[in-house]
Amino acid sequence: MTACVPSRSLTCCTQAHRPGSQPYQDEASPLDEMPLMMSEEGFENDESDYHTLPRARITRRKRGLQWFICGGWKFLCTSCCDWLIHVCRRRKELKARTVWLGYPEKCEEKYPRNAIKNQKYNIFTFIPGVLYQQFKFFLNLYFLVVACSQFVPALKIGYLYTYWAPLGFVLAVTMVREAADEYRRLKRDKEMNSQLYSKLTIRGKVQVKSSDIQVGDLIIVEKNQRIPADMVFLRTSEKTGSCFIRTDQLDGETDWKLKIAVSCTQRLPALGDLFSINAYVYAQKPQLDIHSFEGNFTREDTDPSIHESLGIENTLWASTVVASGTVIGVVIYTGKETRSVMNTSNPKNKVGFLDLELNQLTKALFLALVALSVVMVTLQGFVGPWYRYLFRFLLLFSYIIPISLRVNLDMGKAAYGWMIMRDENIPGTVVRTSTIPEELGRLVYLLTDKTGTLTQNEMVFKRLHLGTVSYGTDTMDEIQNHVAGSYSLVPPQTSNNNNSSTPSRKIQSSAPKVRKTVSSRVHEAVKAIALCHNVTPVYESRAGVNGETEYAEVDQDFSDDNRTYQASSPDEVALVQWTESVGLSLVNRDLTTMQLKPPSGQILTFLILQIFPFTSESKRMGIIVREESSGDITFYMKGADVAMASIVQYNDWLEEECGNMAREGLRTLVVAKKSLTEEQYQDFENRYNQAKLSIHDRALKVAAVVESLEREMELLCLTGVEDQLQADVRPTLEMLRNAGIKIWMLTGDKLETATCIAKSSHLVSRNQDIHIFRPVGNRSEAHLELNAFRRKHDCALVIAGDSLEVCLKYYEHEFVELACQCPAVVCCRCSPTQKAHIVKLLQQHTGRRTCAIGKRSQLISQYPFSSIYEGKQASLAADFSITQFKHIGRLLMVHGRNSYKRSAALGQFVIHRGLIISTMQAVFSSVFYFASVPLYQGFLMVGYATIYTMFPVFSLVLDQDVKPETAMLYPELYKDLTKGRSLSFKTFLIWVLISIYQGGILMYGALLLFESEFVHVVAISFTALILTELLMVALTIRTWHWLMVVAEFFSLGSYVASLAFLNEYFDVAFIATLAFLWKVSAITVVSCLPLYILKYLKRKFSPPSYSKLST
Repeated sequence: MTACVPSRSLTCCTQAHRPGSQPYQDEASPLDEMPLMMSEEGFENDESDYHTLPRARITRRKRGLQWFICGGWKFLCTSCCDWLIHVCRRRKELKARTVWLGYPEKCEEKYPRNAIKNQKYNIFTFIPGVLYQQFKFFLNLYFLVVACSQFVPALKIGYLYTYWAPLGFVLAVTMVREAADEYRRLKRDKEMNSQLYSKLTIRGKVQVKSSDIQVGDLIIVEKNQRIPADMVFLRTSEKTGSCFIRTDQLDGETDWKLKIAVSCTQRLPALGDLFSINAYVYAQKPQLDIHSFEGNFTREDTDPSIHESLGIENTLWASTVVASGTVIGVVIYTGKETRSVMNTSNPKNKVGFLDLELNQLTKALFLALVALSVVMVTLQGFVGPWYRYLFRFLLLFSYIIPISLRVNLDMGKAAYGWMIMRDENIPGTVVRTSTIPEELGRLVYLLTDKTGTLTQNEMVFKRLHLGTVSYGTDTMDEIQNHVAGSYSLVPPQTSNNNNSSTPSRKIQSSAPKVRKTVSSRVHEAVKAIALCHNVTPVYESRAGVNGETEYAEVDQDFSDDNRTYQASSPDEVALVQWTESVGLSLVNRDLTTMQLKPPSGQILTFLILQIFPFTSESKRMGIIVREESSGDITFYMKGADVAMASIVQYNDWLEEECGNMAREGLRTLVVAKKSLTEEQYQDFENRYNQAKLSIHDRALKVAAVVESLEREMELLCLTGVEDQLQADVRPTLEMLRNAGIKIWMLTGDKLETATCIAKSSHLVSRNQDIHIFRPVGNRSEAHLELNAFRRKHDCALVIAGDSLEVCLKYYEHEFVELACQCPAVVCCRCSPTQKAHIVKLLQQHTGRRTCAIGKRSQLISQYPFSSIYEGKQASLAADFSITQFKHIGRLLMVHGRNSYKRSAALGQFVIHRGLIISTMQAVFSSVFYFASVPLYQGFLMVGYATIYTMFPVFSLVLDQDVKPETAMLYPELYKDLTKGRSLSFKTFLIWVLISIYQGGILMYGALLLFESEFVHVVAISFTALILTELLMVALTIRTWHWLMVVAEFFSLGSYVASLAFLNEYFDVAFIATLAFLWKVSAITVVSCLPLYILKYLKRKFSPPSYSKLST
């Protein structure tokens, strides 16, 4: 099927004739023979067009008077405001800094206060700010103009409170809500800023508030205490010179992170010695990236000076929590310059589709208001000061646009959020954005991470492959026997020597087959897995004095009973737990040593010489260790197969077995080693230390030195770890797919693993084909593969990150157009940046409702951006938080449906309430010679919009068309919601016709039946109007709730009771007569009975799709 794209595409064949396109002529010429058939014009022709084309097309519009009237004025005003804000809030340029330990006064520049400030307003900007936020909407601005017009005597048509009371009520509700939110934010900020910390000074420890901490201060942070500012880690109470921190409030990760103190300051005898040395920290300028840091520590009072490079492992970022020991750090960034604040973007005011649709309807009502007023003045004959009459008619019919619309909708949304959080079937769900709950009922695209979202992020070791032999869960006992046999051969007197792994390299040439035996290969692989990691064993002390659980270092008793493992990656913990299960346990670790315990019971000690941590760029980690007994130096490395394939020696099985494991849904790691001589290591260490001290391009220089070591490594084994699916993921994804929601999975795993998970989780249904996008590296290959993909129908797409990058570089719009037609898309090997790009593209190109789910099941709706990746700021940016992925089914199918249906009904009924009284006013004016005189005045108008009809109308937020069980059982019902039929111009016109009919019947009936005095017309018509509104609410309701009944009778009772006090408007003696009662009843029946009959006939002959399910 040929898909259409916007006219921004250019013809490929024009490229050869364009100047400046010579570099692409060789690629472009064959493309002309292979049209993509995406549009008549083809694709973009040049790489440069990718960035400039969309903007260039927009700027070609003529900016004349038509452009200014149709929205250009708004664009110009917004641009001017943005420029003023930019000038007023221009940020100071961020610079690198030198921070002297304990001497804030030595800082050359003034740095921001360390105060947390989340308020949107201050005491001076609160009222102007709230008023601006309200009157920037057309609805409220219109009513402000109408209310102000009543100060002009010639335009006054009633009491001032008739117009100012509703407007004041709306503003009061808004201000109270904003003030309450501001107070909560202020209280929370004050609590955080008032937290006390110990500050180390020359005179000793002093208590200081978090907001008073400065750059250069030495701050002591206790266990389980929040770190108040970004610091460099100087000392810890732990003997190992390291500590663990919890970063879940910073990056969303639940795993503990290991941090290492600066060795120079950790070695100082006492805490006070920090002031006896002359030292400083050089820190790079503040940056967004929470996973990198470059700096240097320098001590000048020694000869020679001590220089130590600082990395991410030496930092303690603000908003993290110390998990073990007590730490001392020097503050390097405060306030707005901390990583946590820089990564927290200001929340945007999100506006849902329904609000935008109602805004369009409001504009249509305004046009109808103007047209009706012009018609009245025209029929009047433009006599006298007709322009004054025109404005008076505009005021008389102003109720066509209901001022209470936004208040009712906002209160309804708050009620929906309360209902969601009170739902016992989805416990722990938090609604953080109360402006868009109805958008949950109109989602078309759902983007989800895999690890920790679809899966539990709890790893289980499943497979070990050595090339010629493979071990699974049922043959792990064989590995255990091999390990036990290897260490039983070691003589007792050399208990610390585990030289069976290298049965002495001196005899390697004479007996090479010794290293080839399965037993030694298994032992070597297990030892490599037990050593190559960043895991630390932690021992739980059972003899706590105060009953609290404490983690303490155990000197010699390495008992397996109370040992747990901590690491930043659950994969590593799973691997170390597996080596323990087969007999080789990690029993102790500090900054410089690691100790293993084999089945024989002796302790094997290894000195840690270097560690190369895992990064998303390198996709591997390494460690260099020296065996204490033999002095052998070994470089171990493990990583993803794509990174390790070029590092290990030639083999013919790695790629195939990686694919096999991935198809089973396993996460694979390749393990390799390289033996180093003393000379080789010393040479490497010198070059490595020199690179680490570089100020410029440090990361590149360090990577280059490490890569010089990563050559011709010996391949030891391939491991397979399973990340188990979360509970009920399969039925939830199947439900979402049946609901018509297209699901995209964005993951960093390899293609085969992602494909397997997509199948096993039912992301792709059993009868669907899967199109695996072949790897492409240039424009012509992408062109061909897109052509092949275009010919596929109703198939899921699986594409790798590098191929995706090429497609988005040259054929962004066309790729998104094709991918959006797929029922499911899997993007594997995706970097966090690519994930963010995909989400933005989908939102921009489709204009449909999208939401993204990230780690810790944070649901980020509409505008997710980078917060869905690696958990960064997810808990802060999320609109909705759910504890388990399966809860999203009920959140969308039940609460999304109810919120959308209720908001649509509520909005249209509020519009109907204003239209019917405006119709009555129009009939009244036309009958009485087009006089611009109000039909109802004073309290009648205020009471009509508030106490007489407000509660029954608002009770529509309790209505539901289908039961929750039915909505969950038949997710196909959700498809109708995405079409937006509950609120459209069709339903709007139906309500307009109903309003015109009922308004005409009520007014003409009252005029026809009134006896002698005009006051009887007011009494009959107004009473019939109130009864009609109450009956129309009952007609609209599909499922009755007891509060709805209470609201109906309360409003009716309030009106009947108030009749005794409305002497100014009604003839009380006439109201008490039987004639009044039958006339009101007759008019009400005529206005409502036909609608009840039509509703009955429609349900009988054209029932809704859910009617059969609910009976």
